[in-house]
Amino acid sequence: MNITFLGTGAGLPSKSRNVSAIALHFMENQGSVWLFDCGEATQHQILHTSIRPRKIEKIFITHLHGDHIYGLPGLLSSRSFQEGTTPLTVYGPKGIKQFIETSLSVSGTQLLYPLHIVEIFDGYQLNETNFIVDVIKLEHGIDSFGFRITEKDQIGELQVDKLKKLGIEPGPIYQQIKANDVTHLPSGQQIYRKDVVGPMKKGRKLIIFGDTRNPLQFKDFIDQSDLLIHEATFNGNSQEIAYQYFHSSNVEVAQLAKQAGVKKLVLTHISARYQDEELSNFLSEACVIFPSTILAEDFLTIKVPRTFDN
Repeated sequence: MNITFLGTGAGLPSKSRNVSAIALHFMENQGSVWLFDCGEATQHQILHTSIRPRKIEKIFITHLHGDHIYGLPGLLSSRSFQEGTTPLTVYGPKGIKQFIETSLSVSGTQLLYPLHIVEIFDGYQLNETNFIVDVIKLEHGIDSFGFRITEKDQIGELQVDKLKKLGIEPGPIYQQIKANDVTHLPSGQQIYRKDVVGPMKKGRKLIIFGDTRNPLQFKDFIDQSDLLIHEATFNGNSQEIAYQYFHSSNVEVAQLAKQAGVKKLVLTHISARYQDEELSNFLSEACVIFPSTILAEDFLTIKVPRTFDN
């Protein structure tokens, strides 16, 4: 899995930061993409990456503030012109269905692919083949949600040496052995998968939060996650302002990451008031509390390995 930040600013676009959008790439699954939020000009940001809109299968909207949704109608429309024919599902708070349907209707937009819209709620769960997505309601001026993407544990690697010792040479039979508890060979031999695979691969856990204040209250939800992506609109000196505007500070989020035992923290949704040296101080302030912190920038791509180096 890779993460690409398409927009990392707060409220308004600036010369260096567009508004919120994050792409999650599934490299093992034919390059499919899940998008989290779709602020204004997200499709333009995509032009500067290798992302293909037709590969976007799901879009998760954290909340309905403009800097998180105003790019959605354009992206949905353009996908039809970019060989997008496969189904796409949008998940978002109550009101997302009306927003999308009204935008497409009044603009006379006809999509060439099936579009599904799901209005989510606190406790909603999406159970996919390889992933489970859990939803939690955050504390913002309007309904805002956080997402926990948990990869299901995977079968370990086939131990080729063991198979060869059993007289089984590489070929399509290997995939069959890995896919089944027991494989019956033409010779009458039975191969039990548990005897020829390595340890299970532990699934990764990724957290992407929308805007919120009082982030420490969500410690249990993000406990022991591999990667936490969290808004940090203000610095530690502006925590009172952050509270008033239903946002979080870098210091609060770093404390959350430390207490929850996450492996890696990425701060995003940064106010445009912080530039140059102020941004360096912004990051340092968080790193004092939680050293494994990085500051997101537009077009930053990071890998989500099975184990992060702290």
